[in-house]
Amino acid sequence: MPTINLAIVGVGKIVRDQHLPAVAGNADYRLVAAASRNGRVEGIDNFGSIEQMLSAVPSIQAVSLCMPPQYRHAAAVQALEAGKHVFLEKPPGATLSEVEDLAALAADRHVSLFASWHSRYAPAVEAAREFLSGTRIRAMRVAWKEDVRQWHPNQAWIWQPGGLGVFDPGINALSIVTRILPRPVFATAATLEFPENRDAPIAASITFTDAAGLDLSAEFDWRQTGRQSWDIVAQTEAGEMVLSEGGAKLSVDGRLLHAEPEQEYPMLYGRFAEIIRAGHSDVDLAPLRHVADAFMLGRRKVVEAFHD
Repeated sequence: MPTINLAIVGVGKIVRDQHLPAVAGNADYRLVAAASRNGRVEGIDNFGSIEQMLSAVPSIQAVSLCMPPQYRHAAAVQALEAGKHVFLEKPPGATLSEVEDLAALAADRHVSLFASWHSRYAPAVEAAREFLSGTRIRAMRVAWKEDVRQWHPNQAWIWQPGGLGVFDPGINALSIVTRILPRPVFATAATLEFPENRDAPIAASITFTDAAGLDLSAEFDWRQTGRQSWDIVAQTEAGEMVLSEGGAKLSVDGRLLHAEPEQEYPMLYGRFAEIIRAGHSDVDLAPLRHVADAFMLGRRKVVEAFHD
């Protein structure tokens, strides 16, 4: 099949660490342009805005949007209106409504839209899904705790409205949970901890259930120091399942069943090429919907100020 002429918008840390290596290693793509207010990609045409880029490089067929979610809808509309396929870095937008609007626009323009939940492509996620499909789940506990100073140093946008705060990593856990559970869940209560000087939470605790009464709780915290925790533990009739290291390893009753090298972004770009050539979209809003529900149900708790 012909290669896909790809452009990237928003050249920051995630692009340099993940997107550029994944695209370089995939023969389905040819990176032809980039647009960013501050970053540049060597060896291709660079522009200060998506408007300039789309006007100057009509050969672009697909666009990866990697700017903060508060600014993604406007850029996605421009790309979709121009007939380009669009890859949305997670979370796909700042609100459910705007992503639904993009999905409708993509369908109207007969182009593909991809909401890229990268943690669903962690090595052991599908093995966990298969394990849980064959047993009864008694309870599940999610602990997603990390040091914001390590992973998001001096990034003001994450603390602003629409930046999601601790849900920026927490939504990764929710993307896995909604993939591996055999039936949908819904939030029943939440507590969101807001630093007194910030507009987004630094920690959150949520309880969930499903139609069968599943006991599920999640703890997200950005104040973790030392060892970082990205774990999902399920008590089942077939034993205790531990999906650890962000979905990289799967153990049951202490026995390691699955561990492979991480290939999340290469797999994402493989999926994007697949849906482009199939002529359809992949836009699952379940993880973002759970975040929205937590904000709707959540009890707001003000905690001490946070300073970078």
